Amino acid sequence: MKKKGLLVSLFAALLVLLTGCNSLAVLNPKGPVAKTQSDVIIFSIIVMAVVLLVVYVLYIYMLTKYRASKAAPDYEPPHMEGSKWLEITWTLIPVIIVIILSVVTVRSTYAVETTPAGYENDKPLVIYASSSNWKWHFSYPEEGIETVNYVNIPTNRPVEFRLYSFGPITSFWVPQLGGQKYAMSDMVTKLRLVAEHEGSFVGKNSNFSGKGFAHMEFEVLAMPPAGYTKWLDEVKQTASELTEQEFNTLLETDHVGRKTYTSTHLAFRPAPEGEHGGHNHGSSDADTNDGTNTEMDHSKMDHSTMDHSNMGHDEKDNQEADHSQHGN
Repeated sequence: MKKKGLLVSLFAALLVLLTGCNSLAVLNPKGPVAKTQSDVIIFSIIVMAVVLLVVYVLYIYMLTKYRASKAAPDYEPPHMEGSKWLEITWTLIPVIIVIILSVVTVRSTYAVETTPAGYENDKPLVIYASSSNWKWHFSYPEEGIETVNYVNIPTNRPVEFRLYSFGPITSFWVPQLGGQKYAMSDMVTKLRLVAEHEGSFVGKNSNFSGKGFAHMEFEVLAMPPAGYTKWLDEVKQTASELTEQEFNTLLETDHVGRKTYTSTHLAFRPAPEGEHGGHNHGSSDADTNDGTNTEMDHSKMDHSTMDHSNMGHDEKDNQEADHSQHGN
């Protein structure tokens, strides 16, 4: 009876935990990406709960059926052959469970790595999200503004975050909008999210990066398109320009509050190149709808640091004389 009471208590605690899941950010999605991941989590919990229930029922059954009895000490139970079909059954069931979970995981992983369904034809808003020490910088190349430790986005429009770091590896995570993705110093990774509800959502770094890790949070404010446009106009009228000296001071400072600027650091500190990166700051993979060439202007780059060892002399002379091919 004591063991039965313990099992009942554990089962009741599990039910209480499951009923309180709505208070968890990851299970309170406000966008299609987070909804997909939330559904996978809930499905996995249900599968695990069913498995545990079957195991505990069989455990109690075995304890009851084969418990100690008052039979004679020399009593020997009759010999029973094993069941081939029973052995096949308890071998196939775990295999089937693993296959089901694998299929669900692969399909959901593919879904969250692409533009959310229903938004494939919408031009994404490109925002470069970079971390330094224990702060986040958000650069809007299309709008020509930059914020620190907060980011505003319009609702019902895909947002492509391009992630990188000015220091150790960090992880960009907004639990109510989608899963985390790493930000590294030598490449740019991409994360596409959509906020289908207005509101303020907590973002954080989910990868330990030093003593200020616990305070490395930011706010994502999802607002209607009209409100987003109004905010952009206010920033352009009231905020100051981000200079290279100011940006270097920000990088060296451990913790800062919210800041807003009318220019971005991409003008003098481009994002790193990499497998998923490059210097095409003003566009994304889907930015060809308007036919505008948005490649970065390389005219201000220091070409003296470029390796011309594999170029012919004539080609080198042309390179030094005319850089128009670099996007001028």
